[in-house]
Amino acid sequence: MSELTTNLAQLVQVGVGGRVSHPGQSGSYSISYDDRPTMLPGMAGVTSNIRVGDSVFAFACDHGEPGVSAEGLVEREHLAIQVLACVGNRVTMTSGEAKGAVGTVVGKHAYVLIDFPGVDLMRITPGDGLVVRAWGQGLLLTEFPQVAVRNCGPELLSRLGCEPAPDGRLRVPVVATLPAELMGAGLGMSAEWANCDVMLHASETVSNLGLSGLRIGDVVGMADQDHRFARGYAPGWTAVGVLAHAMGPTPGHGVGVVTILTAPNECLELNRAPERNLRDLLEIPL
Repeated sequence: MSELTTNLAQLVQVGVGGRVSHPGQSGSYSISYDDRPTMLPGMAGVTSNIRVGDSVFAFACDHGEPGVSAEGLVEREHLAIQVLACVGNRVTMTSGEAKGAVGTVVGKHAYVLIDFPGVDLMRITPGDGLVVRAWGQGLLLTEFPQVAVRNCGPELLSRLGCEPAPDGRLRVPVVATLPAELMGAGLGMSAEWANCDVMLHASETVSNLGLSGLRIGDVVGMADQDHRFARGYAPGWTAVGVLAHAMGPTPGHGVGVVTILTAPNECLELNRAPERNLRDLLEIPL
């Protein structure tokens, strides 16, 4: 497999501080896509039993976030950790019972999502400090200048299995390709911020498209999507992302996917590879 040429030597690695967020609750019901009132856990805090590699459909949750959900202390700091952190970046706990534990950025949502070994997740508490060794924004593929890289740390890019195809396109292995009509909340937002939800509520649609096996951490394609800047519908374009959180029940929401690559179709070729999950690609320990 050919090694991709990049501007890795020019990338700046920044230590971005943050803390483990605390779950919030409005006390109000959310109305699900099938008109049922729900009040479910899922966002913020430490979720010890939702992990990378788990099914996106397996939990009674509202945007269930795996592992640790990290935030900045004030708005500007939160924007910094949200924008600068990239999938694959290493994270170190700086305070609390799990001080010194090392985790991996595995996604973005309202928070930066970090998977730690299970023994550490049981020791991490809301308010504990952490630092992300953030790098990846500004990453360029020298031989594929039309392929934009977003939120993809060098740690992940080197293991994605991308390679030049005989026709000159960049070949990227993905678990599945999601049709544009399923893309929901998050369209129009900056590609470096949070994620875009995929509306996978209808079981018949999921079954017909062969998506019932999707897992948190899967690498997926997104058809007719241009995610260079604000994510949006664009025939003739393709985006690649990582599934970051489990289902959300409300209309327009669903499973979150974080953009890592996007390009015109003539520059990108997607190959189906059922086992492309962050658990294996980044060797994330249980």
